[in-house]
Amino acid sequence: VPVFPPRGATMDNRFATALVIACVLSLISTIYMAASIGTDFWYEYHTLSPAENVSEAGRSIWEEFVSKDADEKTYTDALFRCNGTVGLWRRCITVPKNSHWYSPPETDMTTNCISFSLSDQFVEKYIEPGNHNSGTDLNRTYLWRLQFLLPFVSIGLMCFGALIGLCACACRSLYPAIATGVLHFLAGLCTLGLVGCYVAGIELLHRKLPLPEDVRGEFGWSFCLACVSAPLQFMAAALFIWAARTNRKEFTLLKAYRVA
Repeated sequence: VPVFPPRGATMDNRFATALVIACVLSLISTIYMAASIGTDFWYEYHTLSPAENVSEAGRSIWEEFVSKDADEKTYTDALFRCNGTVGLWRRCITVPKNSHWYSPPETDMTTNCISFSLSDQFVEKYIEPGNHNSGTDLNRTYLWRLQFLLPFVSIGLMCFGALIGLCACACRSLYPAIATGVLHFLAGLCTLGLVGCYVAGIELLHRKLPLPEDVRGEFGWSFCLACVSAPLQFMAAALFIWAARTNRKEFTLLKAYRVA
């Protein structure tokens, strides 16, 4: 029987390196995901002259914008005219600090934000935004609800995977790392679904409410963080699963060799 040099130390180092890299990727993706959820720059509107637009309409624009009764068309029009930004939890507009009708237009601007309530996250979207008699737009309704739920499912899966990883460290075993990898893979799918739902929702909204000629819309850096988080989760999942499966295979071969 041929005698091979021991490979245990080399394989342990290789597995340890893979796990460390996977943990770092998982941590970075979690930070990116949390930052994207908590910020308001998923989509940004840029208009040429927000101060003039606001001064023409008076205080009614932001009074309607912050009103609890503001419908989708009302606050979307305000976003168009006032350099608005939209997040998963809040919407913001940029307005002059002093906006009284008797005051001249100002260049000193401030950003006012209002949060979406929990009921706003599950409210029905209408075929014609602002027209409650036009019927429910099921596509936009469920896309909006999914883009609210999926990021929390994604973070929850990663946290649960981290808990399993800690248990694996306590047991000094790589086998639970397979479950951690699977959970990270599912979290990546949720994040990818979130990005897809948000893009589809924005496109459908702009078909109903086209952008004015002097307004430009673009995805913001909060959206980019979510886009980056998804591949990081997939890479972490691949490393966790590879380390666990390869270690198990090597252990089986080594055990068979020792028996022989």
